[in-house]
Amino acid sequence: MAEYGVAKFVLPGEGESGDQHLVCCNENGILVAAIDGIGHGAEAANAAKAAITVLRNGVGEPIIPLVVTCHERLRATRGVVLSIASVDVSHGLMTWLGVGNVHGVLVRADKKSTQETLLLRGGVIGDHLPQLQAAVHPVAQGDLLVFATDGIRTDFTGTLSALENPQRAADRILKVFGNRSDDALVLALRITGIHL
Repeated sequence: MAEYGVAKFVLPGEGESGDQHLVCCNENGILVAAIDGIGHGAEAANAAKAAITVLRNGVGEPIIPLVVTCHERLRATRGVVLSIASVDVSHGLMTWLGVGNVHGVLVRADKKSTQETLLLRGGVIGDHLPQLQAAVHPVAQGDLLVFATDGIRTDFTGTLSALENPQRAADRILKVFGNRSDDALVLALRITGIHL
């Protein structure tokens, strides 16, 4: 249903990254998320991993209640910011939302359409949850979804092509646009399972 690539940068001196990702598929679609634990190091990583556990257990559920559940379960942690997308491959639809500053871009394979950019709402999951509103977009075979945490400069969006291999895209974005002052994660996912 999808092919994807991930590139990560761990802040020097830290044992693990507070930036984590999730890609899960079931018979109905794909759940994709990029999660940035607040701060860096082990506590940030633990918060991000706790979010992944909640999300993984909710594959196939609507994303707004899933994010609300994540918020409730993360109250005892530092909290996270995240962007999440659910792709319904049988209907060619993607539902996505973002809380915090994990950027999301959808690059169309047909080249006739412009990029779609995820609207981000301020807040921290586990601390202050904003009013959630998901956007729904049609998606097609070959469309490329890219999530990047705040360790990546946002001007990467002007360099995207749906034709680029997802792993090469993730590696290139991290190398060229990483600011090296924070953990960083780039997740690039090409949708391949839509046959409408």
